[in-house]
Amino acid sequence: MPTPTRSATIGRSALSLALLLAAPLPASAAQASDWVKSVARAIAAKQTYPRIAQMRGEEGTAKVKLFVSASGAIERTELVGPSGSTTLDKAALALPSREVQLPAPPGGATTVTIPITWKLL
Repeated sequence: MPTPTRSATIGRSALSLALLLAAPLPASAAQASDWVKSVARAIAAKQTYPRIAQMRGEEGTAKVKLFVSASGAIERTELVGPSGSTTLDKAALALPSREVQLPAPPGGATTVTIPITWKLL
């Protein structure tokens, strides 16, 4: 059976998209970039491969929009890009609520879109 891996990486185009979708704009592009990377790391640290999706050989990337308060609390999530798997999409939406505390956004309350990827090796 393939070994599951987990990642919540942000490529250049996804990072640009995430920064464009963030509102209000943070103090500087460098701060915004660092903050988005820290958000991706915090989410990835809690990510697991759903067993049923693993057994079915399901892979994909779900894009999740996070609504983040000025203190860094995730207020709600929204699926903006489905992975092609209902199981992975449900896991992507539930993932940020797993006691993930984000650093405070540099520009106050904001939204950010994060790609969450599941890939079997």
